[in-house]
Amino acid sequence: MTPITTPISAFTGPGRTLTAAALAALALAGCGGNGSGDSGSATRSTSEQAAFAVMLDEVAKPCASTTGPEGEQSLAPTETPPTEPILPGAPTEAQLSDRDWCASVQHEQRIIQALQAVPDPTPAKVRRSLNALGYIDERIHGLQQDGKVTRFHLDLREKGGRLCEAGTAAGEETDVVPCVAPATGSFEKQR
Repeated sequence: MTPITTPISAFTGPGRTLTAAALAALALAGCGGNGSGDSGSATRSTSEQAAFAVMLDEVAKPCASTTGPEGEQSLAPTETPPTEPILPGAPTEAQLSDRDWCASVQHEQRIIQALQAVPDPTPAKVRRSLNALGYIDERIHGLQQDGKVTRFHLDLREKGGRLCEAGTAAGEETDVVPCVAPATGSFEKQR
C-alpha cells in the first residue's frame, strides 16, 4: 500500500467532506458496528428511521397536489375516498385526511405489486419484501401465517396522520386496504 502524503483536504472540498462523513457513518451503521464494540443498533435505527421517512415522502409525492387553496387538503382529481366503509371497521372520510387517502392508494399499489410476485408468501418472505420496499421492521406488525395467506399491518402514521394498511399476501390474490391507527401512542393491530 502506498501511503498518502498529501493532506486529505487537498482531495476534498467542503461539500465532499460532508458527503464522505455521511458515507462513513452509513458504512459503520451498515456493518453493524460503531467501533466501540456496540452493535450499532441506535445508529442503524436512526438511519433506518430517516430512510423510512424519505420513502414515505417519496411515495406520497403525488399527493402533494392534494393541497388546495389556503392550505386546505383536497383530493387529487383521480382520487376519491369511498363514501361507504370498505369493510366493517374500515376508515371513513372523517378519520383519514385527504393526504392519507391519497398516500394509501400509492402504498397499496406498490405493496400489492411486490407481494404478488412472492411465491408461497411466508411471514419471513413478506417481511423481506416489505423491507426491500423501504418499510422498516418496527412499522410492520402482526405478521402471521393463516393457511396459505400471510396477514400483516403497516403503521404509516406521519405528520399527524393516522394511516395504516392491513394486508394479506396470497400471490395473485394479495390485497392491501387502508385502516386507521390511533392518532398518538403505540400502534395497535387494527381490525
